[in-house]
Amino acid sequence: MITRLICLIMGYVFGLFQTGYIYGRAHGIDIREYGSHNSGTTNTLRVLGTRAGLIVLLGDAFKCIIAIMITRLLFGENHREIIYLLCIYTAAGCVLGHNFPFYMNFKGGKGIAVTAGLILSFHPYFAIVGIIVFFGIFFTTHYVSLGSLTVYAVFLIQMIICGQLGLFPDMTQAELAEMYIITFLLAVMAFWRHRENIKRLVQGNERKTYLTKKNKVE
Repeated sequence: MITRLICLIMGYVFGLFQTGYIYGRAHGIDIREYGSHNSGTTNTLRVLGTRAGLIVLLGDAFKCIIAIMITRLLFGENHREIIYLLCIYTAAGCVLGHNFPFYMNFKGGKGIAVTAGLILSFHPYFAIVGIIVFFGIFFTTHYVSLGSLTVYAVFLIQMIICGQLGLFPDMTQAELAEMYIITFLLAVMAFWRHRENIKRLVQGNERKTYLTKKNKVE
């Protein structure tokens, strides 16, 4: 339990690195005062352009990737049987730190870019499926929210199916269930953070996002 707590706290510390907020401040603005009023990738892309959005995406994804790499280095040898579970705890902490940074009055992003870092560093199979699903939906609809939430749902389903089929052979059923529950809670939080986007998607007026200048916020 102590190891799990260490991973959670370490992840939270890494999550506090708010790439969007820092980038915005470097350009003389508080990104949370514009657009959708959060410090994530999509809002940065809309307000400051494609280059800024890409930088924030990479920054937020890599903070989770680095945190997971450190988890593997610290605990991979002595806790090999539950290393995937510990990576999930680290990623959960990172998402919490990103979404609810204490020094920004707990007003951060929505955790999608951080989750991208989790998926990319968790297992190659998950990364391949996640990339195909997100970009397939994004380039078809230009709805970042729809692509992001679909990836989360697919990630949860993958986790359960692959776990039950033996992708994580060293973990007990109780440990697998623990990993499923944490992934489920992360998905619930993502859907909750996107509740306004979901409402707009249902109503047909969700804003589309483009990798061009017509994407800019007025």
